[in-house]
Amino acid sequence: MPSTTLSLSLSNHGQQLLLTGHDKTWELDALWLRERAPDESTLDPLTGQRLIEAAELPLDLSLTEARHNGDTLTLSFSDSHRSDYSLAALLTEAQPVGEHEGLSLWDASTWRQHGGELPEAEFSAALEDDDALGEMLDQLQRFGFVRVSGVPATENGMEALIHRIGPVRKTNWGGIADVKSVPNAYDLTMTQRGLEPHTDNPYRDPIPGYIWLHCLNNAASGGDNMLVDGYQAAERLRDVDPQAFECLTHVTPGFRYHDTTTRLESEGPLIELDSQGRVKRVRFSNRTERVPLLDSATLRRYYAARQAFYQLFTSDELTLHLKLAPGQMLIMDNYRLMHGRSAFQLDGEVRHMRQGYVDRDSTASRRLLLKDRRRACEEATS
Repeated sequence: MPSTTLSLSLSNHGQQLLLTGHDKTWELDALWLRERAPDESTLDPLTGQRLIEAAELPLDLSLTEARHNGDTLTLSFSDSHRSDYSLAALLTEAQPVGEHEGLSLWDASTWRQHGGELPEAEFSAALEDDDALGEMLDQLQRFGFVRVSGVPATENGMEALIHRIGPVRKTNWGGIADVKSVPNAYDLTMTQRGLEPHTDNPYRDPIPGYIWLHCLNNAASGGDNMLVDGYQAAERLRDVDPQAFECLTHVTPGFRYHDTTTRLESEGPLIELDSQGRVKRVRFSNRTERVPLLDSATLRRYYAARQAFYQLFTSDELTLHLKLAPGQMLIMDNYRLMHGRSAFQLDGEVRHMRQGYVDRDSTASRRLLLKDRRRACEEATS
Protein backbone atom coordinates (compact mmCIF):
# COMPACT_ATOMS: atom_id res chain seq x y z
CA MET A 1 0.00 0.00 0.00
CA PRO A 2 1.53 3.38 -0.98
CA SER A 3 2.35 5.53 2.06
CA THR A 4 0.39 8.49 0.65
CA THR A 5 -2.85 6.51 0.95
CA LEU A 6 -2.21 5.38 4.53
CA SER A 7 -3.09 7.11 7.79
CA LEU A 8 -2.13 6.05 11.33
CA SER A 9 -3.82 6.65 14.65
CA LEU A 10 -3.68 5.19 18.15
CA SER A 11 -6.84 4.19 19.99
CA ASN A 12 -7.88 2.82 23.39
CA HIS A 13 -5.03 4.56 25.20
CA GLY A 14 -2.48 3.23 22.74
CA GLN A 15 -3.51 -0.40 23.00
CA GLN A 16 -4.50 -0.45 19.31
CA LEU A 17 -2.94 0.94 16.15
CA LEU A 18 -5.41 1.84 13.41
CA LEU A 19 -4.10 1.70 9.83
CA THR A 20 -6.54 3.20 7.35
CA GLY A 21 -6.31 3.20 3.55
CA HIS A 22 -8.13 2.06 0.41
CA ASP A 23 -11.49 2.18 2.26
CA LYS A 24 -10.27 -0.35 4.82
CA THR A 25 -9.09 -0.11 8.42
CA TRP A 26 -6.82 -2.60 10.14
CA GLU A 27 -6.95 -2.69 13.95
CA LEU A 28 -3.62 -4.03 15.22
CA ASP A 29 -3.21 -4.73 18.92
CA ALA A 30 -0.09 -3.45 20.69
CA LEU A 31 0.74 -6.87 22.18
CA TRP A 32 0.30 -8.52 18.78
CA LEU A 33 2.69 -5.99 17.28
CA ARG A 34 5.23 -6.17 20.11
CA GLU A 35 5.63 -9.96 20.07
CA ARG A 36 6.48 -9.92 16.35
CA ALA A 37 8.86 -6.95 16.37
CA PRO A 38 11.37 -7.82 13.61
CA ASP A 39 14.50 -6.63 15.42
CA GLU A 40 17.27 -9.00 16.51
CA SER A 41 16.46 -8.74 20.22
CA THR A 42 12.92 -10.04 19.60
CA LEU A 43 13.26 -12.45 16.66
CA ASP A 44 16.23 -14.59 15.70
CA PRO A 45 17.45 -13.15 12.37
CA LEU A 46 18.24 -16.57 10.89
CA THR A 47 15.19 -18.62 11.87
CA GLY A 48 12.62 -15.88 12.53
CA GLN A 49 11.79 -17.63 15.81
CA ARG A 50 10.85 -15.55 18.84
CA LEU A 51 13.59 -14.87 21.41
CA ILE A 52 11.51 -13.10 24.05
CA GLU A 53 8.92 -14.91 26.17
CA ALA A 54 5.70 -13.39 24.83
CA ALA A 55 3.65 -14.69 27.78
CA GLU A 56 5.72 -12.43 30.07
CA LEU A 57 4.92 -9.18 28.23
CA PRO A 58 2.88 -6.78 30.41
CA LEU A 59 -0.81 -7.11 29.63
CA ASP A 60 -1.23 -3.33 29.85
CA LEU A 61 1.41 -2.78 27.15
CA SER A 62 0.58 0.13 24.86
CA LEU A 63 1.98 2.07 21.93
CA THR A 64 3.48 5.46 22.68
CA GLU A 65 4.31 6.54 19.11
CA ALA A 66 3.64 5.40 15.54
CA ARG A 67 4.99 6.92 12.33
CA HIS A 68 5.76 5.71 8.84
CA ASN A 69 8.09 6.57 5.99
CA GLY A 70 7.34 4.71 2.79
CA ASP A 71 7.05 1.02 3.61
CA THR A 72 8.71 1.42 7.02
CA LEU A 73 6.51 1.67 10.10
CA THR A 74 8.33 2.75 13.29
CA LEU A 75 6.62 1.87 16.57
CA SER A 76 7.52 2.73 20.15
CA PHE A 77 6.03 0.82 23.09
CA SER A 78 5.43 1.52 26.76
CA ASP A 79 8.11 -1.04 27.72
CA SER A 80 10.66 1.32 26.06
CA HIS A 81 11.05 -0.98 23.06
CA ARG A 82 11.23 0.52 19.57
CA SER A 83 11.28 -1.30 16.25
CA ASP A 84 10.91 -0.78 12.50
CA TYR A 85 8.35 -2.89 10.64
CA SER A 86 7.71 -3.49 6.95
CA LEU A 87 4.15 -2.37 6.27
CA ALA A 88 3.77 -4.87 3.43
CA ALA A 89 4.95 -7.76 5.61
CA LEU A 90 2.77 -6.64 8.51
CA LEU A 91 -0.40 -6.45 6.44
CA THR A 92 0.37 -9.85 4.93
CA GLU A 93 0.53 -11.26 8.46
CA ALA A 94 -2.78 -9.58 9.25
CA GLN A 95 -4.54 -11.75 6.66
CA PRO A 96 -6.42 -14.87 7.89
CA VAL A 97 -4.24 -17.94 8.22
CA GLY A 98 -5.29 -20.83 5.99
CA GLU A 99 -4.79 -22.84 2.83
CA HIS A 100 -7.52 -21.21 0.72
CA GLU A 101 -5.30 -18.93 -1.34
CA GLY A 102 -5.93 -19.48 -5.04
CA LEU A 103 -8.46 -22.31 -4.69
CA SER A 104 -10.79 -22.96 -7.63
CA LEU A 105 -13.86 -25.01 -6.79
CA TRP A 106 -15.06 -27.17 -9.66
CA ASP A 107 -17.73 -29.55 -10.86
CA ALA A 108 -18.07 -31.76 -13.94
CA SER A 109 -19.05 -28.82 -16.16
CA THR A 110 -15.78 -27.02 -15.36
CA TRP A 111 -13.80 -29.49 -17.43
CA ARG A 112 -16.31 -29.54 -20.28
CA GLN A 113 -15.94 -25.76 -20.49
CA HIS A 114 -12.17 -26.25 -20.72
CA GLY A 115 -12.50 -28.70 -23.59
CA GLY A 116 -11.82 -31.67 -21.35
CA GLU A 117 -8.39 -30.34 -20.36
CA LEU A 118 -7.44 -31.34 -16.81
CA PRO A 119 -4.66 -30.14 -14.51
CA GLU A 120 -1.65 -31.91 -16.05
CA ALA A 121 2.05 -32.35 -15.42
CA GLU A 122 4.89 -34.21 -17.11
CA PHE A 123 6.88 -36.51 -14.85
CA SER A 124 10.34 -35.85 -16.29
CA ALA A 125 9.83 -32.07 -16.32
CA ALA A 126 8.64 -31.96 -12.71
CA LEU A 127 11.52 -34.23 -11.72
CA GLU A 128 14.21 -32.11 -13.35
CA ASP A 129 12.92 -28.53 -13.30
CA ASP A 130 11.86 -26.50 -10.26
CA ASP A 131 9.51 -24.30 -12.29
CA ALA A 132 7.67 -27.35 -13.63
CA LEU A 133 7.49 -28.85 -10.15
CA GLY A 134 6.17 -25.56 -8.77
CA GLU A 135 3.50 -25.42 -11.49
CA MET A 136 2.46 -29.00 -10.68
CA LEU A 137 2.12 -28.19 -6.98
CA ASP A 138 0.27 -24.93 -7.71
CA GLN A 139 -2.29 -26.87 -9.77
CA LEU A 140 -2.61 -29.44 -6.99
CA GLN A 141 -3.28 -26.62 -4.52
CA ARG A 142 -5.74 -24.88 -6.85
CA PHE A 143 -7.84 -27.85 -8.02
CA GLY A 144 -7.09 -30.56 -5.47
CA PHE A 145 -5.66 -32.95 -8.06
CA VAL A 146 -3.25 -33.21 -10.96
CA ARG A 147 -2.72 -35.95 -13.54
CA VAL A 148 0.92 -36.76 -14.23
CA SER A 149 2.02 -38.47 -17.46
CA GLY A 150 5.24 -40.18 -18.42
CA VAL A 151 5.72 -41.99 -15.11
CA PRO A 152 8.03 -45.02 -15.47
CA ALA A 153 5.85 -48.15 -15.54
CA THR A 154 7.82 -49.82 -12.77
CA GLU A 155 6.76 -50.68 -9.24
CA ASN A 156 8.56 -47.70 -7.71
CA GLY A 157 8.34 -45.48 -10.78
CA MET A 158 6.77 -42.54 -8.94
CA GLU A 159 9.15 -42.63 -5.99
CA ALA A 160 11.77 -40.27 -7.42
CA LEU A 161 9.18 -37.49 -7.84
CA ILE A 162 7.81 -38.06 -4.34
CA HIS A 163 11.32 -37.58 -2.97
CA ARG A 164 11.45 -34.17 -4.68
CA ILE A 165 8.67 -33.14 -2.29
CA GLY A 166 9.01 -35.14 0.90
CA PRO A 167 9.12 -38.60 2.43
CA VAL A 168 6.59 -41.31 1.65
CA ARG A 169 4.16 -41.72 4.54
CA LYS A 170 4.64 -45.19 6.05
CA THR A 171 1.48 -47.07 7.07
CA ASN A 172 0.64 -50.65 7.99
CA TRP A 173 0.68 -51.33 4.23
CA GLY A 174 4.24 -50.08 3.95
CA GLY A 175 5.34 -47.13 1.83
CA ILE A 176 4.29 -47.48 -1.81
CA ALA A 177 1.88 -50.41 -1.92
CA ASP A 178 -0.02 -52.47 -4.47
CA VAL A 179 -3.69 -51.81 -5.22
CA LYS A 180 -5.02 -54.88 -7.02
CA SER A 181 -7.60 -57.57 -6.34
CA VAL A 182 -6.42 -60.38 -4.09
CA PRO A 183 -8.20 -63.39 -2.50
CA ASN A 184 -9.62 -62.88 1.02
CA ALA A 185 -8.92 -59.15 0.94
CA TYR A 186 -8.95 -57.29 4.27
CA ASP A 187 -9.82 -54.04 2.50
CA LEU A 188 -12.44 -53.53 -0.21
CA THR A 189 -9.87 -51.55 -2.21
CA MET A 190 -8.21 -54.89 -2.96
CA THR A 191 -11.33 -56.33 -4.65
CA GLN A 192 -12.98 -55.83 -8.05
CA ARG A 193 -15.92 -53.98 -6.51
CA GLY A 194 -16.83 -50.46 -7.41
CA LEU A 195 -16.02 -47.98 -4.65
CA GLU A 196 -18.24 -45.04 -3.76
CA PRO A 197 -16.58 -41.62 -3.60
CA HIS A 198 -14.71 -41.45 -0.30
CA THR A 199 -11.70 -40.01 1.44
CA ASP A 200 -8.87 -42.30 2.48
CA ASN A 201 -7.95 -43.40 5.97
CA PRO A 202 -10.06 -41.14 8.23
CA TYR A 203 -9.24 -43.67 10.97
CA ARG A 204 -5.60 -42.49 11.04
CA ASP A 205 -4.19 -39.61 13.05
CA PRO A 206 -3.02 -37.61 11.23
CA ILE A 207 -4.98 -38.47 8.11
CA PRO A 208 -2.66 -38.80 5.08
CA GLY A 209 -2.62 -35.52 3.18
CA TYR A 210 -2.07 -36.51 -0.45
CA ILE A 211 -2.73 -39.73 -2.36
CA TRP A 212 -0.37 -40.71 -5.17
CA LEU A 213 -1.99 -43.32 -7.44
CA HIS A 214 0.20 -44.74 -10.22
CA CYS A 215 -1.22 -46.95 -12.98
CA LEU A 216 0.92 -49.88 -14.11
CA ASN A 217 -1.93 -51.66 -15.86
CA ASN A 218 -5.67 -51.02 -16.05
CA ALA A 219 -8.63 -53.28 -16.68
CA ALA A 220 -10.02 -53.38 -20.21
CA SER A 221 -13.55 -53.09 -18.83
CA GLY A 222 -14.34 -50.76 -15.92
CA GLY A 223 -11.93 -49.49 -13.33
CA ASP A 224 -12.57 -45.83 -14.16
CA ASN A 225 -11.64 -43.21 -11.57
CA MET A 226 -14.26 -40.85 -10.15
CA LEU A 227 -13.21 -37.53 -8.60
CA VAL A 228 -15.40 -35.07 -6.67
CA ASP A 229 -14.43 -31.69 -5.25
CA GLY A 230 -15.49 -32.16 -1.64
CA TYR A 231 -15.16 -28.44 -0.92
CA GLN A 232 -17.59 -27.72 -3.75
CA ALA A 233 -20.02 -30.36 -2.45
CA ALA A 234 -19.83 -28.93 1.07
CA GLU A 235 -20.44 -25.38 -0.15
CA ARG A 236 -23.42 -26.56 -2.21
CA LEU A 237 -24.81 -28.18 0.93
CA ARG A 238 -24.24 -24.96 2.89
CA ASP A 239 -26.29 -23.11 0.24
CA VAL A 240 -29.18 -25.55 -0.20
CA ASP A 241 -29.48 -26.95 3.33
CA PRO A 242 -27.74 -24.83 5.98
CA GLN A 243 -29.09 -26.95 8.83
CA ALA A 244 -27.67 -30.14 7.31
CA PHE A 245 -24.34 -28.38 6.77
CA GLU A 246 -24.23 -27.24 10.39
CA CYS A 247 -25.11 -30.73 11.62
CA LEU A 248 -22.22 -32.29 9.67
CA THR A 249 -19.79 -29.76 11.13
CA HIS A 250 -20.77 -30.59 14.72
CA VAL A 251 -21.62 -34.29 14.98
CA THR A 252 -18.43 -36.33 15.19
CA PRO A 253 -18.55 -39.94 13.97
CA GLY A 254 -15.75 -42.40 14.59
CA PHE A 255 -13.83 -44.34 11.95
CA ARG A 256 -12.28 -47.77 12.47
CA TYR A 257 -10.01 -50.16 10.58
CA HIS A 258 -8.60 -53.48 11.72
CA ASP A 259 -6.90 -56.51 10.26
CA THR A 260 -4.76 -59.27 11.75
CA THR A 261 -1.89 -56.89 12.60
CA THR A 262 -3.48 -53.43 12.87
CA ARG A 263 -6.21 -51.64 14.81
CA LEU A 264 -6.78 -47.98 13.98
CA GLU A 265 -9.46 -45.64 15.32
CA SER A 266 -10.06 -41.90 15.07
CA GLU A 267 -12.93 -39.44 14.83
CA GLY A 268 -13.89 -36.22 13.13
CA PRO A 269 -16.83 -34.41 11.49
CA LEU A 270 -17.70 -35.08 7.85
CA ILE A 271 -17.22 -31.35 7.21
CA GLU A 272 -14.49 -29.62 9.21
CA LEU A 273 -14.18 -25.82 9.27
CA ASP A 274 -11.23 -23.56 9.97
CA SER A 275 -11.24 -20.58 12.33
CA GLN A 276 -12.75 -18.39 9.57
CA GLY A 277 -15.68 -20.76 8.95
CA ARG A 278 -14.23 -22.01 5.66
CA VAL A 279 -14.26 -25.71 4.75
CA LYS A 280 -10.93 -27.14 5.83
CA ARG A 281 -11.42 -30.88 5.39
CA VAL A 282 -14.06 -33.37 4.32
CA ARG A 283 -14.32 -36.95 5.51
CA PHE A 284 -16.46 -39.72 4.09
CA SER A 285 -15.83 -43.44 4.42
CA ASN A 286 -18.97 -45.55 4.45
CA ARG A 287 -16.85 -48.67 4.90
CA THR A 288 -15.19 -47.53 8.12
CA GLU A 289 -17.59 -45.01 9.70
CA ARG A 290 -18.97 -45.81 13.17
CA VAL A 291 -21.63 -43.35 14.34
CA PRO A 292 -21.79 -43.10 18.16
CA LEU A 293 -25.05 -43.80 19.98
CA LEU A 294 -26.44 -40.29 20.36
CA ASP A 295 -29.96 -39.26 21.29
CA SER A 296 -32.50 -40.24 18.67
CA ALA A 297 -33.27 -36.69 17.51
CA THR A 298 -29.58 -35.94 16.90
CA LEU A 299 -29.05 -39.24 15.13
CA ARG A 300 -32.01 -38.63 12.82
CA ARG A 301 -30.73 -35.15 11.96
CA TYR A 302 -27.28 -36.56 11.28
CA TYR A 303 -28.53 -39.38 9.06
CA ALA A 304 -30.67 -36.96 7.03
CA ALA A 305 -27.76 -34.52 6.69
CA ARG A 306 -25.35 -37.29 5.71
CA GLN A 307 -27.79 -38.49 3.06
CA ALA A 308 -28.18 -34.96 1.65
CA PHE A 309 -24.38 -34.61 1.45
CA TYR A 310 -24.03 -38.05 -0.14
CA GLN A 311 -26.64 -37.26 -2.79
CA LEU A 312 -24.73 -34.12 -3.71
CA PHE A 313 -21.25 -35.61 -4.05
CA THR A 314 -22.44 -38.71 -5.91
CA SER A 315 -24.40 -36.67 -8.45
CA ASP A 316 -23.28 -36.63 -12.09
CA GLU A 317 -23.17 -32.84 -11.85
CA LEU A 318 -20.24 -32.93 -9.42
CA THR A 319 -18.42 -36.06 -10.61
CA LEU A 320 -15.45 -36.16 -12.97
CA HIS A 321 -14.85 -39.53 -14.66
CA LEU A 322 -11.48 -40.47 -16.10
CA LYS A 323 -9.44 -43.60 -16.74
CA LEU A 324 -5.74 -43.83 -16.06
CA ALA A 325 -3.51 -45.39 -18.69
CA PRO A 326 -0.27 -47.20 -17.83
CA GLY A 327 2.38 -44.60 -17.04
CA GLN A 328 -0.15 -42.07 -15.73
CA MET A 329 -0.62 -41.04 -12.13
CA LEU A 330 -3.11 -39.04 -10.08
CA ILE A 331 -2.05 -36.91 -7.14
CA MET A 332 -5.10 -36.09 -5.01
CA ASP A 333 -5.69 -33.86 -1.98
CA ASN A 334 -7.17 -36.29 0.55
CA TYR A 335 -8.53 -33.44 2.69
CA ARG A 336 -10.48 -32.02 -0.24
CA LEU A 337 -11.16 -34.63 -2.92
CA MET A 338 -13.42 -37.63 -2.73
CA HIS A 339 -12.40 -40.39 -5.09
CA GLY A 340 -13.94 -43.66 -6.17
CA ARG A 341 -13.84 -46.18 -8.97
CA SER A 342 -16.20 -48.21 -11.08
CA ALA A 343 -16.28 -52.00 -10.78
CA PHE A 344 -14.07 -53.87 -13.21
CA GLN A 345 -13.70 -57.25 -14.88
CA LEU A 346 -10.23 -58.68 -15.31
CA ASP A 347 -10.81 -61.00 -18.32
CA GLY A 348 -7.27 -62.31 -18.00
CA GLU A 349 -5.88 -58.82 -17.33
CA VAL A 350 -4.44 -57.58 -14.05
CA ARG A 351 -5.53 -54.12 -12.89
CA HIS A 352 -2.42 -53.01 -11.07
CA MET A 353 -2.06 -49.67 -9.34
CA ARG A 354 0.62 -48.53 -6.92
CA GLN A 355 -0.36 -46.10 -4.19
CA GLY A 356 1.51 -44.00 -1.67
CA TYR A 357 0.78 -41.15 0.69
CA VAL A 358 2.64 -37.89 1.25
CA ASP A 359 1.84 -35.60 4.18
CA ARG A 360 0.55 -32.06 3.84
CA ASP A 361 3.33 -30.27 5.67
CA SER A 362 6.13 -31.39 3.34
CA THR A 363 3.97 -30.75 0.25
CA ALA A 364 2.96 -27.25 1.38
CA SER A 365 6.54 -26.44 2.38
CA ARG A 366 7.91 -27.41 -1.03
CA ARG A 367 5.23 -25.43 -2.88
CA LEU A 368 5.75 -22.29 -0.80
CA LEU A 369 9.55 -22.42 -1.01
CA LEU A 370 9.38 -22.76 -4.80
CA LYS A 371 6.88 -19.89 -4.92
CA ASP A 372 9.21 -17.69 -2.83
CA ARG A 373 12.13 -18.59 -5.09
CA ARG A 374 10.17 -17.67 -8.23
CA ARG A 375 9.11 -14.37 -6.68
CA ALA A 376 12.70 -13.55 -5.71
CA CYS A 377 13.89 -14.29 -9.26
CA GLU A 378 11.16 -12.09 -10.74
CA GLU A 379 12.04 -9.21 -8.41
CA ALA A 380 15.74 -9.57 -9.22
CA THR A 381 15.09 -9.32 -12.97
CA SER A 382 12.43 -6.59 -12.86
